[in-house]
Amino acid sequence: MKKIAVLNDLSGMGKCSLTAAIPVISVMGVQTCPLPTAILSAQTGFPSYYCDDYTDRMDILMDEWQKMDFHPDGIYTGFLADAAQADKAVDFIQRFKKKETKVLVDPVMGDDGEEYPIYTEELCEKMRMLVREAAVITPNITEALLLLYGREKMHTEWQKISGFSGEELLKYVQTIGSLLTEKFDVEAVITGISHEEDGAKYISNLICKKAAQTWVTTKKEGGSYSGTGDLFASILSAGMVKGTDTAASVQKAVNFLAKGIHDAVEEGTDRNEGICFETYLYELADVK
Repeated sequence: MKKIAVLNDLSGMGKCSLTAAIPVISVMGVQTCPLPTAILSAQTGFPSYYCDDYTDRMDILMDEWQKMDFHPDGIYTGFLADAAQADKAVDFIQRFKKKETKVLVDPVMGDDGEEYPIYTEELCEKMRMLVREAAVITPNITEALLLLYGREKMHTEWQKISGFSGEELLKYVQTIGSLLTEKFDVEAVITGISHEEDGAKYISNLICKKAAQTWVTTKKEGGSYSGTGDLFASILSAGMVKGTDTAASVQKAVNFLAKGIHDAVEEGTDRNEGICFETYLYELADVK
């Protein structure tokens, strides 16, 4: 069975990070090998939470895995709390990545034109190092701009695009996608692009390769929910080690998330609790 090493935190509440990655990757027929970066009582969007930082223990876990001659088929990095953790993730990839290892980096740094409280320019530079090791990255527009330009110019660009029409925004994202693929020599999937067309709301994802760009779009329902990015990236990561085309994995992720979001909206689930994805996990499994 193929294995994916997942570097992310473990949050008891919020259906995100490792509690999202483990069931998704497992049901897709791939073994999840978690390397926790922190243990939290609940994800950080809740009003109160306890966090046990694992940064100083990540080296110990990596050393033990090296003793076992561990060679993952895939490596997936998600939320990293600071530059020190990002540095550990770079070290992990340099230790364990082989020529055939499929690396996915979700460069979690911000959203909606604002950087997260964890953001520093040092963290961003470490993320750029991680991205250069990846086969696929999954930034949103904000994170794409941070990778390309850093915080100051990201804000300048965000002000510029805030007045764009839907069509103008999509063309702008295509330009950003081309810049990402050229600068970092990577396949970029720019996620969660909200736009309107003929009065209807949509959410789109742009798959950017050097030779082509592909849109995957669905109607938008509800708002932003905890863990949806983690679920999305987990599906792509499992698909990568199984040899699935990125566009097919993105479509699978979009269909899967749409059903979970619909149920969360119907039930009035708080955004911090995440979406109702468990009911639809079986749809991710390959039927033989």
